Amino acid sequence: MVTRILKIHPNDNVLVALQNLAKGETVIYDGQEYILQDDIQAKHKFFMQDMNAGDHIIMYGVLVGKAQHFILKGGLMDTENTKHASDPYEFRPYHYEWHAPDVSKFEGRTFNGYIRSDGRVGTANYWLFIPTVFCENRNLDVIREALHNELGYAVTDKYKSYAHQLVEAYKNGEILAEADPSSIGLANPTANRVFKNVDGIKFLNHQGGCGGTRQDAAVLSKLLAAYADHPNVAGVTVLSLGCQNLQVKDFMDDLKHRSPNFDKPLFVFEQQQSQSEEQLVKEAIRKTFIGLTEINKIERQPAPLSKLVLGVKCGGSDGFSGISANPAVGYTSDLLVALGGTVLLAEFPELCGAEQQLIDRTKDETAARKFIQLMTAYNQSAENVGSGFFMNPSPGNIKDGLITDAIKSTGAAKKGGTSPVEDVLDYTEPATKPGLNLVCTPGNDVEATTGKAASGATLILFTTGLGTPTGNPVCPTIKVSTNNALTKRMGDIIDINCGPVIEGEKTIEQMGEDILEYCIKAASGEVIPKAVLLNQDDFIPWKRGVSL
Repeated sequence: MVTRILKIHPNDNVLVALQNLAKGETVIYDGQEYILQDDIQAKHKFFMQDMNAGDHIIMYGVLVGKAQHFILKGGLMDTENTKHASDPYEFRPYHYEWHAPDVSKFEGRTFNGYIRSDGRVGTANYWLFIPTVFCENRNLDVIREALHNELGYAVTDKYKSYAHQLVEAYKNGEILAEADPSSIGLANPTANRVFKNVDGIKFLNHQGGCGGTRQDAAVLSKLLAAYADHPNVAGVTVLSLGCQNLQVKDFMDDLKHRSPNFDKPLFVFEQQQSQSEEQLVKEAIRKTFIGLTEINKIERQPAPLSKLVLGVKCGGSDGFSGISANPAVGYTSDLLVALGGTVLLAEFPELCGAEQQLIDRTKDETAARKFIQLMTAYNQSAENVGSGFFMNPSPGNIKDGLITDAIKSTGAAKKGGTSPVEDVLDYTEPATKPGLNLVCTPGNDVEATTGKAASGATLILFTTGLGTPTGNPVCPTIKVSTNNALTKRMGDIIDINCGPVIEGEKTIEQMGEDILEYCIKAASGEVIPKAVLLNQDDFIPWKRGVSL
């Protein structure tokens, strides 16, 4: 029998609809009858008791909101009767006991990665182009077009073919509506590559490096250095204008500080010192091509799963995110931590309401207090401009059942699993301790994935209930759907479907093991995530302003 409603935590006073429920319908949960006062769409919640103004609304076992007026038992939770609320948090001495999952299925397993000289292991082998300033974006675009097309990394051929088909139809006087694109598919992404061991040539186009504040340039420099040092990056080409705030020396100093023994091929070109734009571009292409011949000699080798660094992220979240995909990814996280690997949980605006749980799980007092300081300062900066963490949910989130930020956040925090917190990292700080790490980033999808990669994520698990094509230039991003309907509708961007959890066909634990199996294949290059196939290389530096 398919389950129609769900109570997430024994202390909750709301129930979640797993299917559409009709007004006036009587539903039964744990022997209690509930007459629905409203139509309840799947993913939304209704109250288990009469609620008075000011009453606490409990979900995931924590405070997620307060009732704004009297609400009948069986009434729909919505933005009119419910407003965000969360409990205060404080440092408490560490007494957490973790019960690690059974990892016997994965003990001794390996993935085939790229072993770097410092012992880290990449899941991909990329050449990276970095501009120190936005003035060089156009040159990067020219180089991208030349190298991607000639070396077999372009993914737009099917669209070029379709555009050509439309042009020919127009010239021949044919009806354009009859130009069917369905026969044009995505070709084998590796078939035409000149360099078989180079997984891609990536470009970090951005809008920074000059103007703004000197602090913006300093943060950007650390971010770009982190990407150059990333274990998935084998070589780097830097393009500079010359007069910008972010000088090449600043970048090189940050790179040397982060990686004193940096030994990857690195080429730097400064346009104001070149003879012409043409000379600059040609020389950058020539030197890079020589570098590509060198990194193409690097081959995948077996490495233990403890060498994986997994970033966990959610975006385009829905009312099922905290029930299916996020807990399943959380179980994957626990498995990896138990195997000695590293997990990065970020998006600080989406930890609102889960703070005390995370503080209580943080081993080191200094790290716990750092988390409190970062959370407090971040929320205060938002409130100073008339916002706050409570304004984090997007219209799409709310429409699909995430009524308050605390509901969204407590469900989002499930991605991090249940293991102890080993460390807390500010933006661009590298993860150096195995286990669960908290990374300060915005909730904004691309700013968050950009920050996770900077801290060393070599794979990102990205859960979504509404669908988003987001990826990252240097970190393969795996899309995990919360429900069957999304997977069917947007299967061209989804890699893993957690809909069977909602349908009662799989447990969280079974789904989590399936996800880890996929990660091992993706880390080995045996499967290529959809975001990678589409060259979905999104990169947005966080300027440390207010971004939720």
